[in-house]
Amino acid sequence: MKKTTWKHADFFQAMDVWAPKHLAYDWDNVGLQIGTYNAITSRVLITLDVTEKVVDEAIEKGINLIIAHHPLLFQPLKQINMDTPKGRTVQKLIKNDITVYASHTNLDAADGGVNDMLAKELKLIHPTPLVSVYNEKNYKVVIYVPTSHLEKIRQTFADSGAGHIGNYSHCTFQSPGQGTFKPLNGTNPYIGEENKITHVDEYKVETIVPESKLSDVIMSILHAHPYEEPAYDIYALENETTDFGIGRIGNLTEPSTLDSFIQTVKTQFQLEGIRISGNKDKIIKRVAILGGSGERYVSHAMRQKADVYITGDMTFHMAQEAAEMGLTVIDAGHYIEKIMKYYTKQTLAQTMNLDKDFIEISEINTDPFQFV
Repeated sequence: MKKTTWKHADFFQAMDVWAPKHLAYDWDNVGLQIGTYNAITSRVLITLDVTEKVVDEAIEKGINLIIAHHPLLFQPLKQINMDTPKGRTVQKLIKNDITVYASHTNLDAADGGVNDMLAKELKLIHPTPLVSVYNEKNYKVVIYVPTSHLEKIRQTFADSGAGHIGNYSHCTFQSPGQGTFKPLNGTNPYIGEENKITHVDEYKVETIVPESKLSDVIMSILHAHPYEEPAYDIYALENETTDFGIGRIGNLTEPSTLDSFIQTVKTQFQLEGIRISGNKDKIIKRVAILGGSGERYVSHAMRQKADVYITGDMTFHMAQEAAEMGLTVIDAGHYIEKIMKYYTKQTLAQTMNLDKDFIEISEINTDPFQFV
């Protein structure tokens, strides 16, 4: 049955599964900004930034939850001055019972997050993180289950975040066997009788689990298992870990002139203009892109042999240095991250099985820059 009533905490959990907080930089401020976990959600507004105009938009539309990419409260507040835009914004949020949640550098680094969104728009082939943030260990979880509950356990693995390898889900291996046990006095066995050895046809089911989801997976399968005391094993894996990071680098489907590639960038990100530095005659094959302020990662783009690096907030001297090193830079602006509004709506609607009008995309342009 489709769920019809949601609390803010349900949306927080969905965002945390997609973009876990441990992926955020330690200087970042992600998660609940203002508000409550427990309110019933009327509707949701997705925005890049939380400005006074965005809050006015939420009030006008009767929305009580805002999910943003950029945190409203980034630096600690020493005062809330209602005569300032930030103060009025906070005041309106509190007076109108509107909750704000931010998913920032964790959403940048997440699988399917902001930088994957940007790479997808450029159709980059097999993009990988430009800058590693977090390497997550993987575990193998093995559980023994009677035939009657085999499919339930397999589905529980998938629902709790296990069994994902690349673009494949529900990845498990199973092998048949026979389990034995003797229920002792005071037990309430699902199969068998007290003080009698029981033989049960079982399956050994094993799958891969990322470290961040290990506890949830174990709790889920124990809850779904019919036995009082299910037998299970956990093995740390020494094979390749999962690499999370900001930015993406990958190849174009076919080489492009810089002029043609610039037009692609402007079209895909709906830009009126961009700044470039470097060799205008270069043929573009390998592309690095990083949403937000990415000038400090020019060297990463160079080391990974990018022909062009797309980011925002490039300063004069860093652009000059990149050009001298032979790297063409496209400063597309910080606002290309607005793409997160559309993808976040789509992701939440799918994962939470929501009606399409339950989530709104903010219509407010929060880009402070204009081309004249």
